[in-house]
Amino acid sequence: MEAPADCRSCGACCFSDSPTYVRLLGDDWAALGPDADRWAWFVGNRAYLRMEAGHCAALVWRRDSGSGEVSFHCSIYERRPTLCRELGRGSPECDAERERKHDEVRRLVAEQPPRAP
Repeated sequence: MEAPADCRSCGACCFSDSPTYVRLLGDDWAALGPDADRWAWFVGNRAYLRMEAGHCAALVWRRDSGSGEVSFHCSIYERRPTLCRELGRGSPECDAERERKHDEVRRLVAEQPPRAP
């Protein structure tokens, strides 16, 4: 499977049904700054990114009105957690995410209207 030229054409790594999908470290929480509560939540003493409708709450997407192509965007990209930073585009982990989630990502995007950042 060929890696996408740009992560914005994929977004698979941002999708999951698990409410504890992306664990945050202490530095990650601090990097989110004053609006950390908007993007993250605690389960016991562990913090996680919030998930909404099967994807990370920070994920936004747009549909091109002409082509219908969908592009993805992380609204906290500069402050994204360590786990997100470490997932390399085209890595074996990336390939596995895309292979496992491709159909689910397309289904969810088709059912939900694009979201603004």
